[in-house]
Amino acid sequence: MIVSIGSGTLQFFRNAELVKSYLISTSRRPPSNLRGSLGTPRGLHQIVERIGGGQPCGMVFKGRVATGQHFSELPDSEQEGRNLITSRILWLGGLEEGVNRSGDCDTRARYIYIHGTNHEARIGEPLSAGCILMRNLDIIELYEEVRTGDLVLIRD
Repeated sequence: MIVSIGSGTLQFFRNAELVKSYLISTSRRPPSNLRGSLGTPRGLHQIVERIGGGQPCGMVFKGRVATGQHFSELPDSEQEGRNLITSRILWLGGLEEGVNRSGDCDTRARYIYIHGTNHEARIGEPLSAGCILMRNLDIIELYEEVRTGDLVLIRD
């Protein structure tokens, strides 16, 4: 996969052939690999964990555990200004020592995911606190195609 922060796209490849391009959202802040920056990290990553298989579309996750609630069931006060983690989670881990792996720049330790959101109408805008956000049906579709260990290149 190639995530382009600037164009707001995630391209999914199989055997070096482009299968599909998805519209995404990344951080409201400038790209950054540093802990506490809230920026989307750059560089070569891999999927270290796939979470949420079999859950209904729109399921809300807290601490990577399904809450049993669809985001539409939550009051507006619990959704306003918050990007909920919904539908599926692809947890990313950096592969470049000192760039996005270990120390103050460890992508996995920052809990950077590709995941669904409760703000689907805003996909394409800078929206997250570092994660890569997708429409719920899109992340479910992508989740079924990828495996742990698959590579993800995040670039400007």
